[in-house]
Amino acid sequence: MEATGLRKEFGAAVAVDDVSLTLERGQSLAVVGESGSGKTTLARMLVGLETPSGGTVRVCGRERKTGRVSSAERRRRAREMQIVFQDPYSSLDKLQRIGAVIENSLDLHFPLTPAERRTRAGELLEAVGLSGRHAGMLPRQLSGGQRQRVAIARALAVEPEVLVLDEAVAALDMSIQAQILNLLADIRERRGISYVFISHDLAVVHQISEVAVVMAGGKVVERGETGEVLRAPKEAYTRALRGAVPRAGWRPSRRAT
Repeated sequence: MEATGLRKEFGAAVAVDDVSLTLERGQSLAVVGESGSGKTTLARMLVGLETPSGGTVRVCGRERKTGRVSSAERRRRAREMQIVFQDPYSSLDKLQRIGAVIENSLDLHFPLTPAERRTRAGELLEAVGLSGRHAGMLPRQLSGGQRQRVAIARALAVEPEVLVLDEAVAALDMSIQAQILNLLADIRERRGISYVFISHDLAVVHQISEVAVVMAGGKVVERGETGEVLRAPKEAYTRALRGAVPRAGWRPSRRAT
């Protein structure tokens, strides 16, 4: 994936200003910044939920043109890139059972029989640490961490090349965060999928990414290898973010325990 010179204006306000990113296959790229830094608007432009005021996005070597697109083109784009949001409860149909959530995604993209869809849905739930009994449950019957696993399974159902995770663990307590981060690391190792990981938490991004981009005021203020950005940040803004990590004696570690 490659984004070049992305800009987003909301009237006179500029939310994203001349942001460029490159994501290699199998790589995890973190986009870090405080609320209002432009990182979520950037994520929404990458997946096509916001139309850029300027700049281009290329995914799998193809530029994503703006304007009306066919249903076939929307499905193709969905198979290239998916997004997981911070609040899985709001992104799941509250009246739809979990198995049906996954099966509907499969039905849109693959010519499977109902029996094949059920089997594949069960495999996807198992892949994110859930079981067959969860397929018959409603979202309200699951914990926050379980709902986020369902959201990840639904995104993986279409076998995307890129998964954008927009503050996907921010609403979870630390023990559940660790489980989801380890799950994401395992999925990337098995599938070779690429991640764009949006977060305000430098401790989290060190566990999930190799490369980090720091945003402030809609602009990129620093970028580099994640470990290096954390060890020796060049910009005062990045140093302030690192200093705000709310754990006394915090030291970066590659994986949660």
